[in-house]
Amino acid sequence: MEQSRIDKIMARMKDAGLSQALLSDPYTLRYLTGDRFSPNERFLALLLREGQKPLLFLNKLFLAPHVAEENIVPYVDAERGALKVLPRIDKTQPLGIDKKLAAEFLLELQENGAASAYVNVSPCVDRVRAQKDAGEIAKMERASRLNDEVMLRVKEYVREGVTELELADRLNALYRELGAESLSFPSIVCFGANAADPHHAPDGTRLKPGECVLFDIGGVWDGYCSDMTRTYYFGEPSAHDREVYETVLRANLAAEAIMKPGVRFCDLDAAARKVITDAGWGPNFTHRLGHSIGLQGHEWGDVGEVNTEEVKPGNIFSCEPGIYLAGDTGVRIEDLCLITETGVKILNAAPKGLEVIPVR
Repeated sequence: MEQSRIDKIMARMKDAGLSQALLSDPYTLRYLTGDRFSPNERFLALLLREGQKPLLFLNKLFLAPHVAEENIVPYVDAERGALKVLPRIDKTQPLGIDKKLAAEFLLELQENGAASAYVNVSPCVDRVRAQKDAGEIAKMERASRLNDEVMLRVKEYVREGVTELELADRLNALYRELGAESLSFPSIVCFGANAADPHHAPDGTRLKPGECVLFDIGGVWDGYCSDMTRTYYFGEPSAHDREVYETVLRANLAAEAIMKPGVRFCDLDAAARKVITDAGWGPNFTHRLGHSIGLQGHEWGDVGEVNTEEVKPGNIFSCEPGIYLAGDTGVRIEDLCLITETGVKILNAAPKGLEVIPVR
């Protein structure tokens, strides 16, 4: 068990007036135990209760090698796992429930009078997970170095007539060759007008000279994700394409220039959005500036217009402004940003100035 992380969550629970909580998100359980779980339809939860040892309710089908036997409450398929919690909860007190607990299990607890009330405990957990510790930061730095190398190598396979799917397959192979556990998400590869769709799925489109080539990629290293987008040009871009690209780059740099503890997430979004709006493409920046990242590719805490929370040391999130012109082109430039005690560290090092890949 990661006791220091548990202690941080329980301190936030105390501030929220909670003495007990049931956590079921498999990623949170990995964060707190060091073990990976895929419970599917079976009940899986970690009970935190003030003054008592943590208890993991675990079907015997699964193993938790990093959890001591005394911290495990086992059950078999013939038993109702959620009901095993009842004798260990103070029914006179509220019970914290995270946002991932399946409704069938929550209803079962409610029907059996498990607690005096049921409260969303996820804010207590999410805010702890959002501030990465030194070990997590080291893994994310390593994941981003891997991403840099993949981005460098995949450009060697950009040639006239190659399809988006062929490059996506090559990306998958490169991640395997470099030792990644898996992809953070399915690789996005877009040529030309397809780049106007921020989440375009690679297809059989063939690359032609003069088109943009957008890669949005990420790999997992020791459980932690990376994420980066770069947009290149296959042959000389038009003056219009250059203007779009340079605008997005200025937006990216404007937001990163003001990143430090105490700045609000919405102010980062506003800094990038102003650059794009002033250039006349405000309506074509159709998403938030970024998202938090860690064990999951998208975690709680977005870099958006309505998030007024302040940035804190240990936060890691993306900075990815974009301009999307339907039927024409699209540009996105994305970095991962680590907030330090005094400013920001950009985790990926792949160059982001306008780059032309020679036609071949």
